Amino acid sequence: MSTVNLSLHSLQALAEAILVAHDTSATNAEQVAAALVAAESDGQQGHGASRIPSYAVQAKSGKVDGHATPRLKRTGATALTIDAVHGFAYPALNLAFDALCELALESGIAAAAITRSHHSGVAGHQVERLAEQGLIGLCFCNTPQGIAPWGGNRGVFGTNPVAFAAPRPGSPPLVIDMSLSKVARGKINVAAQRGESIPEGWAVDCDGAPTTDPDAAMQGTLLPMGDAKGAQLVLMVEVLAAALTASNFGYEASSFFTATGEPPGVGQFMIAIDPQPFSNGAFADRLETLLAAMLDQPGTRLPGAQRFIRRDAAERDGVNIPQALYDELVMMRDPM
Repeated sequence: MSTVNLSLHSLQALAEAILVAHDTSATNAEQVAAALVAAESDGQQGHGASRIPSYAVQAKSGKVDGHATPRLKRTGATALTIDAVHGFAYPALNLAFDALCELALESGIAAAAITRSHHSGVAGHQVERLAEQGLIGLCFCNTPQGIAPWGGNRGVFGTNPVAFAAPRPGSPPLVIDMSLSKVARGKINVAAQRGESIPEGWAVDCDGAPTTDPDAAMQGTLLPMGDAKGAQLVLMVEVLAAALTASNFGYEASSFFTATGEPPGVGQFMIAIDPQPFSNGAFADRLETLLAAMLDQPGTRLPGAQRFIRRDAAERDGVNIPQALYDELVMMRDPM
């Protein structure tokens, strides 16, 4: 497959230009582009440059409001609600991060419910930022339908990513980030863009038959990780990210990939915890004791460790974008 190498700076500038050209404010375009570039640099192509075309056409059509300014309200001593106003999720997530850091360090724990939101990208990035401030972070996100209830045949829930991060003084945070489908839908979208097949066992088609065709998978449903137990975790995240935030459930939300339909209106729920008052200052030592016991066994590594390696490589060497996607992006930036 032919590719084009771009520096992270060049990809950021390209993404910003495309978003602005498709009716997004410069302020929002910068935040959205930064999130997509960060995903690409970590090797998360399903949440990276491959999302630029769908984001842009949705902003142009008005399915997502590229000029929206999220609104924050403090609804309790440590409780926040943030209305994304049907704009991109990243400005709302950034607003949540700033407020959660202040509240959690003041009170020990704080939570933010984000409603009327959009695709939230790499959930691990949100909690990683909290961990860099010395906080434990949890993030729950719901997405448009893609997973059926266990034993069912129609999508009700999304892939519903969940992420966790813990601070490690002197070391990068421990980051755990996963969608609750066997694979994120974004990876299937990337396979479709590249004309590649997907492994059997990731998804079923509209008739419930196993498929290796990414287009058929996008029209069908994804399989949950852990089978029946995984389906229960999907339900748990749907309750936290959608019911608790008064957002659309997966089966009520429109697609993140098309320009048609109403805004998705999904939700995100974030929790920030200061570990010090709960552990009497012992958290860091106890965590390192646990991680050392893990790493003492040959062949083990910490979850999320590879992302830091990929990130360093991308900052040094840039990222490789499929030629077809790059050509599409250039055309969107410079329409005839």
